[in-house]
Amino acid sequence: MIESRVPVLGFAAYSGTGKTTLLKQLLPLLGRNGMRIGMIKHAHHSFEVDTPGKDSYELRKAGASQMLIASRQRWALMVDHEERAEPDLQDMVDQMDQERLDLILVEGFKHERFPKIELSRSALGKPFLFVDDPSVIAVATDAELPVPTHLPVLDINDVDQIAAFVRDRVLGRYADGQAPETLVFGSITESK
Repeated sequence: MIESRVPVLGFAAYSGTGKTTLLKQLLPLLGRNGMRIGMIKHAHHSFEVDTPGKDSYELRKAGASQMLIASRQRWALMVDHEERAEPDLQDMVDQMDQERLDLILVEGFKHERFPKIELSRSALGKPFLFVDDPSVIAVATDAELPVPTHLPVLDINDVDQIAAFVRDRVLGRYADGQAPETLVFGSITESK
């Protein structure tokens, strides 16, 4: 179970489902009322944030195991580590400045146990995760489910519907301009 001061909600799916595309549409909808959203994305390969030739990249490659670059508008911390294991979601959540956030969205980490919305597209022919994963709190799909479920079923192509679910079920009364009352720590808990 993930521990956090703010709600943590994942979007889990197989590669090619469109997680990033959906999140790029969802983030502005959730942010309209001033909601501050943190994002954690799992990468399955080595990646670079800065470009070869840039000072930060060159300094990191020269041996800095931690490289922080800062400007007036943003800062980023790159940390290289020798460990070859997959990243731990709790460790990543702990790195977030939760005092400045209302919600943390997570893309990936589908095998970890924390509240998530499963995304599924019938064209991919992949099995549903919710069948074996009790931490799935809703399914967003473009097809009928193969088995009955008590979970809310959302239209993966209706980002407004998904945003409403996040506001209403995950953040409680935030949609009404009030502070969120409902937190997600392993399961949805109802507001008073």
